[in-house]
Amino acid sequence: MFEEHPKDRHDGYEGFDQLADDDAAHDRYDQYGPYPEEDDDGGSRQRSTKRRIVMVAAGGVFAALLAVGGYGAYNVVSAVSDGGSSTGGGHQASDTPAKVKQTSPPTAEQAEAAAKEFLAAWGRGDLTAAGGLTDRPETARAALTAFHDQVGPRSLTLTGTGRAPGDSPSEPALGFRVKAEFEGTPDAWEYDGVLTFARSEDGRPVVRWKPSVIHPQLTPGRTITVKALPNAAFKPADRNGRPLDAFPSLRAVLPQITPPDGSGAAPGRAVMLSGASGTGTEPEQLFVLTPASAPQVRLTLDADLQQAAEDAVKQQSANGNPASLVAIQPSTGNILAMAYSGGFNRAVAGGQAPGSTMKVITSAALLEAGVSPDTVVPCKATTNSPRAWHNDEPGDFPSYTLADDFSHSCNTGFIDKGLEKLQPGTLGKVAREQFGLGLEWHIGMPSRDATVPTPGNKDEAAAQYIGQGQIQVNSLLMASVAATVQNGTFRQPVLRDDAKRVTAPAKLPADVARDLRAMMAKTATQGTARTPMAGLSGQIGAKTGTVEAGGQANNSWFIAYRNDLAVAAEVEGGGHGFSAAGVAAAQVLKAGGKG
Repeated sequence: MFEEHPKDRHDGYEGFDQLADDDAAHDRYDQYGPYPEEDDDGGSRQRSTKRRIVMVAAGGVFAALLAVGGYGAYNVVSAVSDGGSSTGGGHQASDTPAKVKQTSPPTAEQAEAAAKEFLAAWGRGDLTAAGGLTDRPETARAALTAFHDQVGPRSLTLTGTGRAPGDSPSEPALGFRVKAEFEGTPDAWEYDGVLTFARSEDGRPVVRWKPSVIHPQLTPGRTITVKALPNAAFKPADRNGRPLDAFPSLRAVLPQITPPDGSGAAPGRAVMLSGASGTGTEPEQLFVLTPASAPQVRLTLDADLQQAAEDAVKQQSANGNPASLVAIQPSTGNILAMAYSGGFNRAVAGGQAPGSTMKVITSAALLEAGVSPDTVVPCKATTNSPRAWHNDEPGDFPSYTLADDFSHSCNTGFIDKGLEKLQPGTLGKVAREQFGLGLEWHIGMPSRDATVPTPGNKDEAAAQYIGQGQIQVNSLLMASVAATVQNGTFRQPVLRDDAKRVTAPAKLPADVARDLRAMMAKTATQGTARTPMAGLSGQIGAKTGTVEAGGQANNSWFIAYRNDLAVAAEVEGGGHGFSAAGVAAAQVLKAGGKG
């Protein structure tokens, strides 16, 4: 095999004579097998020496490469032992685990050197080399390649951190720190890992390969990949950017708010740890590369006022009476608060008779028909339409004016004057054309429009003049009535600035708006609303409403404004308007009606 020929001394093996004379080289050769038998004659001895030089040279090359780079040493030895046929890191494709040398584990120094070489190869992306430094080269190489391809960090920095928990002379364990950086992501993904070691049959220290080498939570059957995050939950904020999802009344409202068109919502990306298919294990988010983005839409709601509304409704519904409250900014129509109890959003979707709060619109119709606030409109104890009607306040008051009837909520005076001055359908026309009731509102979520039908007879007309009968409204609609009086102009309430607003066909006449404000102010200071409105300063006005509920406790209604804040509240079974609903409305006015 190794003929004596001058050429043999120069085919890449220069210095072999020196190695042959080197006792250390002889010792290194002894690690890998005995010397060949020598012949008695000189020629045979010379050929025997030549064969020793080649074998020692192979051993010397391995020893030198092992000292400076484990992968190089492994490749050379594998090529010799496997006849040059290898896959990946020098092992055959079967990837039989390297036999572990049973004599002794690697020393701490050897483990540290092996760890340094493995981490360096992995960090620079030489995954075949890194795999070759483990006891399962092909498995390791495939796993590291999958991690590289499926996670795709821009750079990977791997730094040793010293002895790890569980380290012992019989089972060396060293910790390391992973820092992965990604394109377009300012933050780095960092985590800690642990390497354990064994000595292969040929004496080399190798990393024991386990999936947890890549990540401590990676186990057989699980994968680490970059996946798209679900679209960010669209959570509208209040007008100052504060969250609203903690308010009980808004939990069912916010999902009905849709993002604006062309909002630019985008799913995010994250490094995810997934279980094997069919296991039912939910993917675990390890690191967010880019968070899912959703457009921020600021609603017109005000978190502070919303809290006040929630508290007021909760207090009035403590006995099981469903209630609702809506607050509006008259100058803009912006809805500032919306609260309700009972599970159904009666604040914007409910429909019920508003009681004497409707007398605001009846008064507007009478004022436009030529009646003034000072016109005497007697408040009789009873009247007929032909149905018999009475008042909450007993007695006859023949000298009451329209303003007195309004502030004391006299039913008979409004019925008599309404039947005298107004034509069937007039109330509905004023409600629609000047107060916007009955128009198709688009507030930014589903809502119910008002119903003010044309009465079929005088009894139906009488009922409408005092807010009963077939009229159907809710707190949102009646808060808008109060806001229209305060501002003098109907501005359709909205929850978001991009909502489509409708405008009323006609404007409330300036003198009518002025007279209505004066009448509501008198009610707030001297009439049925004086108790809940006591102590409120600024421009104030109010109207109470008490609705008969077929033998059950009356429903309580109250509408009011204070400066640039208008409120409507209703409490089913709450009794008189100044009690339950009035207390709730006044709480919100105190909280937010200073401006």
